[in-house]
Amino acid sequence: MPKPQQLQPAGNFPPATLIRRFAAMFYDFLLCVALMMVVTLVYQQGLLRLIYGSEKLRLLADQGGLIGDPLLSSLLFISVFAFFGKFWTHNGQTLGMQVWGIRVQNANGSHISLMQALLRFVIAIGSWACLGLGFLWMLWDKDKRTWQDRYSESVVVQIPKDVRKATQGRS
Repeated sequence: MPKPQQLQPAGNFPPATLIRRFAAMFYDFLLCVALMMVVTLVYQQGLLRLIYGSEKLRLLADQGGLIGDPLLSSLLFISVFAFFGKFWTHNGQTLGMQVWGIRVQNANGSHISLMQALLRFVIAIGSWACLGLGFLWMLWDKDKRTWQDRYSESVVVQIPKDVRKATQGRS
């Protein structure tokens, strides 16, 4: 079995704080809203317009026939997961996490798997559904881990600014 690839910069970093996690989540939330707007536009103005035509589509929209479309909901879920899954499994950081200097990784410093990313994603939705309790859990957890950290067997670490700068200088 091949040795898991270590993320760079490597090191024993402290757990990310709740404030940094929320700041990164807000940044990523804005990006996800934009992504969902684009997916919705392409789906409704592209695919549905081809299938139904402009007049029938306008009639469906006026009658509320496009509200709660299960195919669109599925496409949105998949596209948002693809956003997080791609970033988490490749460099451990979404764009918001890069800005705030935090990273998701395995305890040994390697990339998380796609299955771990899916677990993190689904459990994070559940954490929000419980009014954020899954995130606030880290305030009482001895290892400073959230529900999604625990269940996906991953950690979110804070990369010190000096280490980030040193790594950027080498690239």
